Amino acid sequence: MRYTPRMPDQLFDSIELVIKGLGMSLVELSVSRQKGEVQTRAIVYKDGAVSIDDCARVHRAILPRLELAFPKQDLRVEVSSPGIERKIKDGAEFTHYVGRPVACYRTDISDWTSGILMNAGDTHIIIKGKDGMTNIAYSDIAKAKLSYFASDTLEEKAAH
Repeated sequence: MRYTPRMPDQLFDSIELVIKGLGMSLVELSVSRQKGEVQTRAIVYKDGAVSIDDCARVHRAILPRLELAFPKQDLRVEVSSPGIERKIKDGAEFTHYVGRPVACYRTDISDWTSGILMNAGDTHIIIKGKDGMTNIAYSDIAKAKLSYFASDTLEEKAAH
């Protein structure tokens, strides 16, 4: 997996500022043009669950900025949460999920490592799993996702 530092982007920065003001973070913003309309998709995250009301609040808050960015154009705006088993696309995305269960398929051992994400840096992550703390370099991660079940595994181990 690659770690790509986010480059300055005026639209992303503007939208991110609004979303942070609502107590959430912007994980991903994509803009495409299809059939004469500008389609925008924002994925937002917060500790706990992102509700439909949260998505509606974000939609209302970012729409004026998008209308300024794309004047006199038809806009389609979608706002969603990452989902409970989101595929993590880039190492830089891990910073949003510290404290959450994750699962990583590792190329160095050809197996999955799962647990609670304790730290996410520029070169590696630290996961607290059933075998303790594990440092995993981004270069050793073939794929990763949020994992609903990693916390259950830790709770079972703690109970025994």
